[in-house]
Amino acid sequence: MNSLSIQNKRAFTLIELLVVVAVVSVLATLLYTGITAAQNKAYTARAVKEFRSFAQAMTVYLLKNDTYPPDVNRDIPAGLEPYLANNGNWPDGPYPGSVYDWDNIGGADPYIQISLRFCDINGNNCRFPIESWAQDFDKNSAMYWCFEGTCRSHSSQPVDHPGYCVNCGLETGL
Repeated sequence: MNSLSIQNKRAFTLIELLVVVAVVSVLATLLYTGITAAQNKAYTARAVKEFRSFAQAMTVYLLKNDTYPPDVNRDIPAGLEPYLANNGNWPDGPYPGSVYDWDNIGGADPYIQISLRFCDINGNNCRFPIESWAQDFDKNSAMYWCFEGTCRSHSSQPVDHPGYCVNCGLETGL
């Protein structure tokens, strides 16, 4: 090999490699953002589907028992199992770390709802949806399906506390 043939070989320059890495990084970021948005839409769609299923089960329960079950803390109301899909199992929430909660709150301003909570029972380890309706959520916020009364995101909070009612304003509850 003579020195002329070595000089004709062309390698990528550092600038060219950096440009390629930057373009690949931008494309990967766009792809990740799109996948994350689609995943959140799927979580929301699953939650709405499960809320509708709970509402149908609760309607049958109410017809057979003439009353709603009492409040339970992040659990299935006793006696609802035969009316639920999935062999009577109370599903985990669709969002990572989320859990369903049956609320039958009495007192001066009673309400009945099924809530989807995004924090653990102590209000820690919160993982809120990346959705516009959850932008101002805090440990007392919830996504919920209202059956009766003036529903809210949490019993300790006022009605206007950040929360997302799935069926409020709909003509039909199902």
